[in-house]
Amino acid sequence: MTFLLSDAGALLLSRDPESHKGTYGHGLLIAGSKGMAGAAVMAAQAALRSGIGLLTVCTPECNRIILQTAVPEAMVIACGTDFIEGLPDNLSRYTAIAIGPGMTATDATRRVQQTLLEKATVPIVLDADALNNLAADPALFALLNETDILTPHPGEYKRLKEANPSIETSRDFYLILKGHLTRITSPQNETSLNTTGNPGMATGGSGDVLTGILLALRAQGLSAWDAARLGVFVHGLAGDLAAESLTDIAMTATDIIRFLPHAWRIIQHKP
Repeated sequence: MTFLLSDAGALLLSRDPESHKGTYGHGLLIAGSKGMAGAAVMAAQAALRSGIGLLTVCTPECNRIILQTAVPEAMVIACGTDFIEGLPDNLSRYTAIAIGPGMTATDATRRVQQTLLEKATVPIVLDADALNNLAADPALFALLNETDILTPHPGEYKRLKEANPSIETSRDFYLILKGHLTRITSPQNETSLNTTGNPGMATGGSGDVLTGILLALRAQGLSAWDAARLGVFVHGLAGDLAAESLTDIAMTATDIIRFLPHAWRIIQHKP
């Protein structure tokens, strides 16, 4: 089943004139490490351009000034010195969580990820180094559930499949396999093929942008299936608009963020 513009418009949440920031969810983004602040910045900016009400970024202390300068709308918690070494005290404050961009895959971050998967009671989006941690410790697969979304590119998917061969036929989570005609698969083996995107999006940071979008949609209450399909679609649409304006050679991941407002406008059918 292909996912089209009309499908995207049908999934948009209406914005109540009497709403406030608490109406649209509070997301927690666990991202970044020394030298990898950019991944956290891009994911955070994309979440804030996708309707989230509140955003907290859990990142190492070395990235605090970078995050608070580049993303002033986000709250920042230091969860380590140079790498992620812990979690915020109260995970129940958040309506959705994303983990992985720029985090690095180490024994320490694996332990943090295991604690998160054991304790969190809200939807989780796993990307980048969170996927590499899964591949390194297949026991973590047992802690995933049907509210979670995994977002591997082909290389990450290959490593996940080597660690857990059953991922192709049986899974307890939603899977977004990124690439040409990105494929979204549900635990019930429903499949949706995305119809947006272009080769210009094959650039560092594009996946971090998608993670931020998915975090925002899950925090606002969309189901995993709807958030995955809508998130991938608007991500690709913003990329198409960036390529049209800048060429698919010159565009960068931050250009996808820059064109997100235009993509949302098209989905809303507004001039």
